[in-house]
Amino acid sequence: METLDIELPRMALLYGLCLLPCLLLWLLGLRMNRDIGISILRMSIQLALVGIYLKMLFELNRPWLNGLWILMMLVVADFSILRRAGLKARYFALATFTAIASSILFSTGYLVILVIQPTHYYDARYIVPLAGMILGNCLQGNVIALERFYSALRRNENEYTTFLMLGATRWEAVRPYFRDAVKAALNPTIAGMATMGLVSLPGMMTGQILGGSEPWLAVKYQIAIMICIFTGNAIAAVVNLKLSLNSAFNAFDVLKDEVFVKH
Repeated sequence: METLDIELPRMALLYGLCLLPCLLLWLLGLRMNRDIGISILRMSIQLALVGIYLKMLFELNRPWLNGLWILMMLVVADFSILRRAGLKARYFALATFTAIASSILFSTGYLVILVIQPTHYYDARYIVPLAGMILGNCLQGNVIALERFYSALRRNENEYTTFLMLGATRWEAVRPYFRDAVKAALNPTIAGMATMGLVSLPGMMTGQILGGSEPWLAVKYQIAIMICIFTGNAIAAVVNLKLSLNSAFNAFDVLKDEVFVKH
């Protein structure tokens, strides 16, 4: 069974659906239509270009080309995480890249090599979309972890300093904020897994069913990807926060103000 194509006239009809929320926002006095239009245009252009590139990637299916694409995704995610967390890249870029790269490569490699076991472990059909799905979820988790951790430290700087003056090490002083940040990063994924299938039908499962796969096969792939997303998110958040400590504090264990982006 083939997935039905959406031809250009029907795509135009689809874009017309955006007019309703834009009208509602305009009636409410929210001048967001320009931002919405730019976002939809960027999304469409970017996805079109990615679609063209992925078609070529799948046809060539070269290990070095697949690896280069994943490397580019990691670099873009690295700077996106730090920008959204309000931290300067020159202090944290290496720590964040190391954390997300190690977690994504481990989770994706485990899933592809040990669980799925395709003929070629570097098959673009598997590693590119799976790595992208895990990375996309790790991106959001790492933004939450970094933003929550360093915001809490700045907000409770006196409490943190008091712990140090009472003889605590830097790790002992930051551990309560560290735990809260990791918990906040993982909560969306845990909540999503707990309600999956009841509240929402996952995107990967829906895509496979639309593509003609048997529902039970789609279920097994969805379970596999969610376990890998949780694992990758947890590893990345913990490693990222831990490595970032080396750049965030001075020799006296004082949080450096220059690591934050000035607004």
